Amino acid sequence: MPTQRLGIIMHGVTGRMGMNQHLVRSIVAIRAEGGVALSNGERVMPDPILIGRNAEKIEALARAHGIARWGTHLEQALADRNDSVFFDAGTTQMRPALLAQAIRAGKHVYCEKPIATNLNEAIEVCRLAQQAGVKHGAEQDKLFLPGLRKLDMLRRAGFFGRMLAVRIEFGYWVFEGDLQPIQRPSWNYRAEDGGGIVLDMLCHWRYVLDNLFGAVQSVSCLAATHIPQRWDEAGRPYAATADDAAYATFQLRGHGGEPVIAQVNSSWCTRVRRDDLVTFHVDGTHGSAVAGLTECRTQSRVNTPKPVWNPDVQQSLPFLDQWQEVPDTQVYDNGFKLQWEHFIRHVVEDAPYRWTLPEGAKGVQLVEAALQSWKERRWVDVPELLP
Repeated sequence: MPTQRLGIIMHGVTGRMGMNQHLVRSIVAIRAEGGVALSNGERVMPDPILIGRNAEKIEALARAHGIARWGTHLEQALADRNDSVFFDAGTTQMRPALLAQAIRAGKHVYCEKPIATNLNEAIEVCRLAQQAGVKHGAEQDKLFLPGLRKLDMLRRAGFFGRMLAVRIEFGYWVFEGDLQPIQRPSWNYRAEDGGGIVLDMLCHWRYVLDNLFGAVQSVSCLAATHIPQRWDEAGRPYAATADDAAYATFQLRGHGGEPVIAQVNSSWCTRVRRDDLVTFHVDGTHGSAVAGLTECRTQSRVNTPKPVWNPDVQQSLPFLDQWQEVPDTQVYDNGFKLQWEHFIRHVVEDAPYRWTLPEGAKGVQLVEAALQSWKERRWVDVPELLP
């Protein structure tokens, strides 16, 4: 069957996420597989051009992955009608302006999250894309994790009965930089540069909660800057002005209309003693489940043990052994790659696609509500965000 070309302008792919997940594990992997299969049997081959400010770095990245085209002039790339898609994984602060520039140039747009640092800019870029009639998408990779796909299967199968509550524990220790080298960019901890864990993670939790457990109705959030001083990539100390931990409670409207409570801890100042860097614990009347990035374990109503509280006797029940693993019944591909394939089919053959810019704007809406809750020390409602 014939193969057609799809020109993609990729901006901001020298950074950690843009390079590893979007370029190497998505576009480069798709090219190695011979492109994306369409419903009619034809294939689409992504033809990327890498755009960045540092010519030496961007050229080296292109050469390392067999990509012929690269450049430093975004305006010139946007003017090329042979490239119909623009992708951005650069800084959040620049993203709304870059997306708007690409939309005005007639490009379909796809981007990392968050799509903006504030809701007004997020809504404006959504409206601009809708008025222009271009295809648009925002990264929602957590929905494609094997662990969460297994949770979703349990939910659709009715395993939980009436869902009661969700607990999400995310985080690990990010080294300050004085004793051990940092493993995250220093800008993550400067509010003036778009840093902060509320902005970074609550965009994720919005689409996870909405899609798997129930629509977010309200939020109560307390955040903190636990580590006030860190050291940057050059070993220089700086003031950490952004929040590095957030402790939030959400009220959800479950898929059956039932109320669901979600408790979510997000921290770059915690040491891991759990199954994974993130765990999702779901309790329901008929069963419970705990998922990580890849694995998921369940405990049904009839298999629930009956512990007895007695602080004077050492606990004898092996709680961790009393859960049954959900088996891998399929091969789980990289979540970023899967969403790229969905978006490419959406662009080329108008296949259904629901991870749009307005869905990304909902994440920014929740960020603002959580920050308001933290500032005002109260519950904040999250109204429906109309497209």
